Amino acid sequence: MTDLTQRQIKILKYIVEEFIETAAPVGSENLEKKFNLGVSPATIRNEMSALVQLGYLKKEHTSSGRIPTSIGLKYYVRNLMASTNLPITEEVKTKQKMWDYRTEFDKLIKEATKLLAQKTRSMALVTTDQGGIFSCGSSNLLEEPEFFDIDVTKTVLSLIDDADYWLDIVKKADTIEHDQGIWLLIGEDLGLEHLETCGFVYQKYESGPHRGILGIVGPARFKYSQVVPLIDYLARLISGISS
Repeated sequence: MTDLTQRQIKILKYIVEEFIETAAPVGSENLEKKFNLGVSPATIRNEMSALVQLGYLKKEHTSSGRIPTSIGLKYYVRNLMASTNLPITEEVKTKQKMWDYRTEFDKLIKEATKLLAQKTRSMALVTTDQGGIFSCGSSNLLEEPEFFDIDVTKTVLSLIDDADYWLDIVKKADTIEHDQGIWLLIGEDLGLEHLETCGFVYQKYESGPHRGILGIVGPARFKYSQVVPLIDYLARLISGISS
């Protein structure tokens, strides 16, 4: 991947964070006014055009602004997002809710799925190596503007119980991403029409004879700084308390 200049990195970071908050394309004048970049809107537009050419941003047909591509979002999570841990109080509360199910694996997974959906306001999805699939929170998707599009909603909802689909895309991801920590499948990574605006963020767990993935499905503009540490912690918790 081409190295970015410091100015391009800063512009990409701000565009991703604005897009996550607003779900709208971000324009050069908005960036200049809000973040005081110290350069003219014309210069910002030139840098945004360069980021489009490099594959980090794309232009929406109905707006002069730009939105991040899957490459841009992944670059942000891997390199620009402030690294955070789940607050200790949140870890303790989460562990307490799951502790009683530590000897009953299916109940443990169901509780983890429910907690993840509640805390992220997304659709949580957990698989097992026996081909089982647990999901919760599909109604949360309807609160997001990306899912006002009926084709997007129908496509995601049709996949809820399709364990083969989720296991297949996870297998494909394993051949591409290595030692990347949490897994990010965004837009075209999901391999289906109508899912360009969607994302799947997940982590693997392994607990005794059980293994699988735990993650969330929703708009590609997740609040990554909040959901990544939670997904990572829940996967480690399942791996630890029921092993």
